[in-house]
Amino acid sequence: MGALSHIRVLDLTRVLAGPWCAQTLADLGADVIKIERPGTGDDTRHWGPPYLKTPDGTDTREAAYYLCANRNKRSVTVDIATPDGQRIVRDLAAQSDVVLENYKVGQLAKYGLDYAALAQVKPNLIYCSVTGFGQTGPLAERAGYDFIVQGMGGFMSVTGERDSLPGGGPQKAGVAIADLMTGMYTTVAVLAALAHRERTGIGQYIDMALLDVQVAMLANMGSNYLTSGRPPQRWGNAHQNIVPYQAFQTSDGWIILAVGNDAQFRKFVQVGGRPELADDARFATNPERVRHREALVPIVADIVKARGKREWIELLEAAGVPCGPINDLAEVFDNEQVQARGMRVSVPHPSGAQAALVRNPIVMSETPPQVRTAPPMLGEHTEEVLRGILGYDDAAIADLRARAVI
Repeated sequence: MGALSHIRVLDLTRVLAGPWCAQTLADLGADVIKIERPGTGDDTRHWGPPYLKTPDGTDTREAAYYLCANRNKRSVTVDIATPDGQRIVRDLAAQSDVVLENYKVGQLAKYGLDYAALAQVKPNLIYCSVTGFGQTGPLAERAGYDFIVQGMGGFMSVTGERDSLPGGGPQKAGVAIADLMTGMYTTVAVLAALAHRERTGIGQYIDMALLDVQVAMLANMGSNYLTSGRPPQRWGNAHQNIVPYQAFQTSDGWIILAVGNDAQFRKFVQVGGRPELADDARFATNPERVRHREALVPIVADIVKARGKREWIELLEAAGVPCGPINDLAEVFDNEQVQARGMRVSVPHPSGAQAALVRNPIVMSETPPQVRTAPPMLGEHTEEVLRGILGYDDAAIADLRARAVI
């Protein structure tokens, strides 16, 4: 039994932010019913290649993108543009604790599936809307895209190499960071609302916006600006206040060198065969190394290029100099610590394939997250849910299917 095994979530979301929240709740035991459009389903099902492959090497219809955010859910296909489809969703909402949706502002009101309507059938319902810009404000009706929000929300102003250096300029994150963090903040909000309802019996409406989250997650950068009035700048992989503290290229890859004090710098240059640098007045102390960054960093770069990545890691760790490799994903999943922590899991998929997934990173002693089922195929559980939760018989289901409601 999971921590949320007593909770049912009706998931009307698609792509990433909402599904990421729903998957986290599902990992913790919630019964998540994913409502999808008949015939097409979640947009990410088609965002390939790569696609999950069957044992004979044939591509399935499940894109890897979709697989990352939809395990432990039940897929039900419903055309919510039809009156019967709307009735199905309302009936399921009446049997659920949480509704998640990420439609454009006001769109579900046209179908009688907004918070005001569903709270009539389930007064203590927790209803969460995830949008790009929230339910209020001059941009509320604009569609939200992670890349655009990373730019608008300031993230790209502090990410990327300095403008004065080769390759300088704004850079987005390698993953949809605004979507993912919105999914995590949404999970926190839903859990808080459930805790409040447990004490009071009262449900509530949650308004989550990608832009709000992107601004909030800038953390110290946002605080630095509000305190100083000066917008922070991009520093690439370098540190504004510590040198050398950045990525360097070895003879066969990249490492991170994080020299945090003068003693560590002395150890580094000894290992690197340049002990005289520790006594150079320009480099002896961190304030001087920061002042003479432009002179020191090329010297360090030349030192690091003389050896391979693995050799550097072994030498620097032995000397007590903070460092780490920059791994590609093959190296990540081959890493002994990642393997020891069981971050890669495999679960049988209805296609006959074995779906390789990344486990939920939460570790709990009593109610750990579990991978119970693979991300579902489109409509895999439609009849199961209609029969088991709403009591539909064979004739009713056949009629709905004949009219393309499901």
